[in-house]
Amino acid sequence: MKVDVILGLQWGDEGKGKIVDVLTPKYDAISRFQGGPNAGHTLEINDFKQVLHTIPSGIFHENKANVIGNGVVLDPLIFKNEIESIKKHGLDLRKNLYISKKAHLILPTHKMLDAASEAAKGDTKIGSTLKGIGPTYKDKIGRDGLRVGDLTENFEEKYTSRINAHKDLLDKYYEFDYSKLLEEVEKEWFEGIEALKQFTFVDSEHMINDMIQDGKSVLAEGAQGTLLDIDFGSYPFVTSSNTICAGACTGLGIAPQKIGNVYGIFKAYCTRVGMGPFPTELHCETGQKLRDAGNEYGSTTGRPRRCGWLDLVALKYSIMINGVTELFMMKGDVLDDFDTIKICVGYEIDGEVVDKFPFELGDNVKPVFVELPGWKTDLTKLTHQNEFPEELNNYISFIEKETGLPITIASVGPNRAQTIKIEQK
Repeated sequence: MKVDVILGLQWGDEGKGKIVDVLTPKYDAISRFQGGPNAGHTLEINDFKQVLHTIPSGIFHENKANVIGNGVVLDPLIFKNEIESIKKHGLDLRKNLYISKKAHLILPTHKMLDAASEAAKGDTKIGSTLKGIGPTYKDKIGRDGLRVGDLTENFEEKYTSRINAHKDLLDKYYEFDYSKLLEEVEKEWFEGIEALKQFTFVDSEHMINDMIQDGKSVLAEGAQGTLLDIDFGSYPFVTSSNTICAGACTGLGIAPQKIGNVYGIFKAYCTRVGMGPFPTELHCETGQKLRDAGNEYGSTTGRPRRCGWLDLVALKYSIMINGVTELFMMKGDVLDDFDTIKICVGYEIDGEVVDKFPFELGDNVKPVFVELPGWKTDLTKLTHQNEFPEELNNYISFIEKETGLPITIASVGPNRAQTIKIEQK
């Protein structure tokens, strides 16, 4: 068996959580391989909605193993709150949730360093979610981090050492007053640690590889999106981890040849949260119409998402970087009420039209659009591809031709049931 990977191809918020939930019945295990509580994967199941920040999106299938991999950074307080929220639905997560001993812990002072760093940047800030993600990965790369496995021996001594080092930074470099805030947060943070200790800590690289050896199927779940990747995204307005398919290898401990299908998820339009370039962004009534129709407000931050037309230059770049084998198109229903729909097929840069994603997306990058007729149909009522209006079929066919890949799933609403599998003709 091989590990299938599912990841976002844009700037995040593509709808990965819903699709993981839909696909989970096909797999024995679901595993998160990077990111932290800056993720917000929203599931709508029957009569309730659940946002997941750290826990894999297969958690509502009780007979499936859910693994938080070594590439994830974990905030014990947010984890505790997430667990308590899920418990309201009658689930005992201790039966099927496993946590890598090598996953790094987000300390209370990591969040303070995050806030202090953003404040110090002023107008050049990157739009961090202020969850402490970046500082935690900095400690990891600097070989100063604390891991879940550290909870079993001399943890308080290790914790105190790191906290004191962070206090020095906050005092001397940022002149950030942390005293009252740290006192308030620490008590709840250690309550989160106690909640964390109720779960099974594993050497996840052995667990995943043993599953593969035993013929079990595994789905690796990414967070954020390809264009936020630390190496290949729109740097420096990116996250602090590898969100691409290669991140599944380092974030779970699996070899490249163990990767099977790579499912790439994209919205039928584009959104972005926070700062950074966005070539197809709409600053007009059309952008607001997309925002309202798609309820485009961050599930983690609550911030309004910036909205624009689909960008095929960026999409094809993401497909190349990830080795995508199939495409899943999300939120097609958001475009139901548009007479015409635009798609970016190239960038004009200093008078020259290019179709390759450039080193930087500066103000000199202008999108080149084609325009297609809208379908003016309520897609949320549809249950089969045979009911698709001709204009939607044309929209899908245009994207398939441009990317060279089949679109095998189209989502026409937020609920699990509003997911249509597309048979290839």
